[in-house]
Amino acid sequence: MGSLDSSNHMNRTKPGETKLVICVWHPFSEWRPKPGMADTLRRRWPEMKVVHLPDYDRIGEELPDTDIFVGYSLRAPQLPHAKKLKWLHSTAAGVAQLMYPELRESGILVTNPSGIFSVPMAEHTIGLMIALARNFPDCVRYQDQSRWAQQEIWDKPQHLTELNGRLLLIVGFGSIGRELARRARVFGMRVWGVTRSGKGDGAVAEKIVPAAHLDEVLPEADYIVIAAPETQETKRLIGAAQLARMKRAARLINIARGSLLDEAALVRVLGSGALGGAALDVTSTEPLPPESALWKAPNLLLTPHTSGVSDRLWLRQTELLVGLLERWFDGREMINIVDLSRGY
Repeated sequence: MGSLDSSNHMNRTKPGETKLVICVWHPFSEWRPKPGMADTLRRRWPEMKVVHLPDYDRIGEELPDTDIFVGYSLRAPQLPHAKKLKWLHSTAAGVAQLMYPELRESGILVTNPSGIFSVPMAEHTIGLMIALARNFPDCVRYQDQSRWAQQEIWDKPQHLTELNGRLLLIVGFGSIGRELARRARVFGMRVWGVTRSGKGDGAVAEKIVPAAHLDEVLPEADYIVIAAPETQETKRLIGAAQLARMKRAARLINIARGSLLDEAALVRVLGSGALGGAALDVTSTEPLPPESALWKAPNLLLTPHTSGVSDRLWLRQTELLVGLLERWFDGREMINIVDLSRGY
């Protein structure tokens, strides 16, 4: 992902002839764009028509003359109505929901906010790793019971341990993986990365291996973090076979998408004690239903898809969109372009 030669210069619009529609609705309020985003765009380009829809009720009537759509969901039946659409900017980094053939073949430019979630997600992941190493979840449970459980905490099969000197394997070494690597190295961890090609930023990882060799390096790692994009190739990237190759004391963390991990297999290995612990910020079904076995799995810490959330989220989203629009109107090379053939 990154820049692409802008062969679509002919499609570029001027601010005065551009209609931009912002439309996202999600049950979680913080995924919905704040009014400040539209206000900022109107101040910067008063001649541009900016429409902010709080939900999808009126999208049908607004789409036909929309040039730029900002939102993570535009479904295949809606696309034919967007007759003038030239560019879709997703507010979600994951774009699997947009990778249907009609959009892929439409010639519409697709960009995403890759990079803006990296800092909060890296910090969140460091927090999860410390929580697993120091067994904070059990400390909180004993606190709820008003119990000073020093001996009980130590007597757990997962002894209190350190991040220092441990090997962190980051599966998916994009912007999130690199931010995580920088922070992990401050804790004295060794860092290996896994990428599709085996290439990546060697400045923050001592070793980068291609995804085809993932099974070979899994037995080496003390902490494994899944941070890869959701594509056809990454579905069930970590299944029963991969879990079986991990060290008995290893800890697994998924901050990517639930589809990348076989959750039933994870529940089994945690139940048998064959894995030291795990933390999930994402699950295959969200919200996670109350009857899910994940809630009760031993040594599993769950956070409700909050790793990318921060009080700076919409400030960063808006800054990125303004930068992209400036490039668009100036005829400059665009960045954050989604490779429609790869799906990220």
